[in-house]
Amino acid sequence: MKNKKLFRNLLLKWHREKNKRVMPWKGEKDPYKVWLSEIILQQTRVEQGWSYYEKFIQAYPSITHLAKAKDEEVFKLWEGLGYYSRCKNLLHTARTINEKYSGNFPSDYNTILSLKGIGAYTASAIVSFCFDLPYAVVDGNVLRVLSRYFGIDLPTDSTEGKKIFTQLAQECLDKDQPAAYNQSIMDFGATICKPAPLCNVCCLNKTCIAFNKNKIDLLPVKQKMIIKKERWFSYFIFSFGGKKFVEQRTAKDIWQNLYEFYLEETTANPEWNFEKIKEWLCKKLNITSTRNINIFPARKQLLTHQTIQGYFVCVELNSEPDLNSKTGLWLSDAEINTLAFPRFIHQFNG
Repeated sequence: MKNKKLFRNLLLKWHREKNKRVMPWKGEKDPYKVWLSEIILQQTRVEQGWSYYEKFIQAYPSITHLAKAKDEEVFKLWEGLGYYSRCKNLLHTARTINEKYSGNFPSDYNTILSLKGIGAYTASAIVSFCFDLPYAVVDGNVLRVLSRYFGIDLPTDSTEGKKIFTQLAQECLDKDQPAAYNQSIMDFGATICKPAPLCNVCCLNKTCIAFNKNKIDLLPVKQKMIIKKERWFSYFIFSFGGKKFVEQRTAKDIWQNLYEFYLEETTANPEWNFEKIKEWLCKKLNITSTRNINIFPARKQLLTHQTIQGYFVCVELNSEPDLNSKTGLWLSDAEINTLAFPRFIHQFNG
């Protein structure tokens, strides 16, 4: 296999001389801030996560501040980032560290790895950036760079591929300056060796197998194709007496613990019209009289394994219905604005 030392030295030289990527957590030695940034950036672009990171640091400057925060306040601050299990794990781990380690972030790799919501990549980032320990990070950017440069066509998501790439990443790591090396390969994958790479300005192109064998578009390889489930969400926004009906999602599903309006989920497009809605209101909720009904198609939202489509149906009521909900609340707009809702619902401005 091609010279790993040359690869490492070229990356570090690029990092010293040409890496202009700026991020507020870059060069950070506080493990709390590195951990927070990594959790935010899971499934989130840097451009979007940047402002959230700054808001979190301002609201919760230390892990103890975060550990003592109310769940609702943290979820409200997280609102719009999606993948809310990250936020739940963030709170759980902050409280674990505050209680078990007196608010001091552990420095041992395996201890960090045992914390909820932290995988090998995040643990490696924390110990290398904050404690100068020799653990290589392996994320999508790193896999892409390694696969192309060394010409490896093993699927990155296969058992064998994961083993080979993890081993290769560790062998390429500069153990004397792991933080600089890890930052260099992550930034290189994000700015140069992108899915559509900038090969003409790449410092590795002379020795990159994919570039020299015209395999750039073929690498990296993935064996699994994600099959997305299609779901239709129709949100009925019931209004009565200056208040609207909301309830909390408690089931183990997307958006758990967030709030929403009354939901009717269907397996296919319900293709609502006024007659269908009146019929549904009567049969489902025994509502026979309304003041006004408006129907708004929702914009599609793409999640990793799901596609959410649907409608917002605004219904002004003449009387308060029995909605048979244990978690439902009738709230004013001001009260609703203090709660965390899924991004899908935020597109509605009615």
